[in-house]
Amino acid sequence: MPRAGHRMLRSARNGRRYARGETTEGFVVHVPDQVDVRAIRRKLGLSQPDFAARFGFSLSAVREWEHGRRRPEQAARMLLLVIEHNPDAVREALAGGSAAA
Repeated sequence: MPRAGHRMLRSARNGRRYARGETTEGFVVHVPDQVDVRAIRRKLGLSQPDFAARFGFSLSAVREWEHGRRRPEQAARMLLLVIEHNPDAVREALAGGSAAA
């Protein structure tokens, strides 16, 4: 088999292992440079204070992000993306307390 064929098979196997949750090796998470915090907050119908309180952000950070004076750090952008796609999961995780107790 040609080298390209071996690489394709290896890639398919790695993809299958990743899909099964057996590995994350070789997979890169893409975090966008910009996140529209205002749009996410408005989609949820929350005021700035309510959004900040519900998801653990400081009110000043939310205001600064929305006015473009600051940009959320990578971890905050990741959390904001999860909030955008599944806010209930984030609320549930934050309300549940420590699972290690």
